Amino acid sequence: MYAIVRAGGRQEKVSVGDILLIDKIGQDGDSIDLTPLLVVDGSTITSDAAKLAKVSVKAEVLKAAKGPKITIMKYKNKTGYRKRQGHRQPLTQVKITSIDA
Repeated sequence: MYAIVRAGGRQEKVSVGDILLIDKIGQDGDSIDLTPLLVVDGSTITSDAAKLAKVSVKAEVLKAAKGPKITIMKYKNKTGYRKRQGHRQPLTQVKITSIDA
């Protein structure tokens, strides 16, 4: 059994026990609910909005994490203009605890 869930502006394929990185949400040890978009249980596929309203995908927040370092460089020729900026996206590591259909 697996589900496609909306997590942090993206869609992720998850099953019970999976660990994934999503955009920052909650504190360590919190339990969160993810929005299911599709549930597959063997040969049964659930995509109807009314049936998905009854499905719950629960996850536990494990720890805070950071994404890879991204370097932004801006340069204009012949003017001496150079600008360097860095960014690391704050993320959260979560573990899927249950998918209740």
